[in-house]
Amino acid sequence: MKDRKDLAMRNQRSFSVEFKRQAVEELLSGESRPAQLCRRYNITSSVLYHWKKQYSKGKFNNEPAEEAALRDRIGKLERLVGKITLENDFLKRGLQNSISQSQRNGRPSCGGSTCSEVSGEDVDL
Repeated sequence: MKDRKDLAMRNQRSFSVEFKRQAVEELLSGESRPAQLCRRYNITSSVLYHWKKQYSKGKFNNEPAEEAALRDRIGKLERLVGKITLENDFLKRGLQNSISQSQRNGRPSCGGSTCSEVSGEDVDL
């Protein structure tokens, strides 16, 4: 029995941090499915998921995955805020132009609704 244990210990492979990080990043990116990675790199799924857990804790000279995911989400939300701000500015200018054009033509500016004067920032309908 002891011989089998010694044999198993001699056959244990070790992988570089770069190799582990590459396999996990490939898994997280969705490029390959777990079974494909296990076959390609000749590793078991338990090893792959153990590496994934280590990666999420930042053990492979990387930022912890949660932190990176949060930074990514913040970036997406900031871009969305910028886009919505541009859309709002565009719509405000359009409304201001429409109201001023209606007033020049002598028509009610808000189509039956009560409407305050349109200032640079607030539009009340």
